[in-house]
Amino acid sequence: MNVLVISSSPNIDGLTAACVAAAREGVSAAGGSVEEIRLNDLDIGCCQACGDGWGPCRTEHECQVLDGFQALQSRVRDADGFVFVTPVYFGEMSESAKVFADRLRRCEATRGENSGLAGKPIIAVAAAGGSGGGTITCLLSMDRWIQHVRGRMFDLITVTRWTRPHKLAAIRAAARAMVESVVV
Repeated sequence: MNVLVISSSPNIDGLTAACVAAAREGVSAAGGSVEEIRLNDLDIGCCQACGDGWGPCRTEHECQVLDGFQALQSRVRDADGFVFVTPVYFGEMSESAKVFADRLRRCEATRGENSGLAGKPIIAVAAAGGSGGGTITCLLSMDRWIQHVRGRMFDLITVTRWTRPHKLAAIRAAARAMVESVVV
């Protein structure tokens, strides 16, 4: 199983990075191949709501704003499963996560059951390092996004600085279980 772990934090040493490392360890322990994608290192801009609000994303399922999005969309379509890890900012996904998720939703949700994520297992992780608040509203948004792109929600995990030790173990276990559930 080829799993993409998509991270949306500029911090390479914080709570989000620890969650990514735990996911990678879980995938590897189950014999899956894993690749980390750091959204903050890519050139992915905002949706421009082209034309009447819908550009070719609606009918051709491709974004006409040319940047790093197209290559990542292709990699997402080729992957077998995903772990999306975002820090929680103001009860929401990080800005880089929202930008990517919005553009991918416009291109893939309009494909219906032919979405590049249809039926693929997804683990969503909301990591709140500061106050610890906002994880539930962040996960609600991520869960709704998973439904739109027709993914299969495998697990939704909150983690705060206070729950870090046992939640990192939960992320590791969920990633391992996700790979094992697909491998025959």
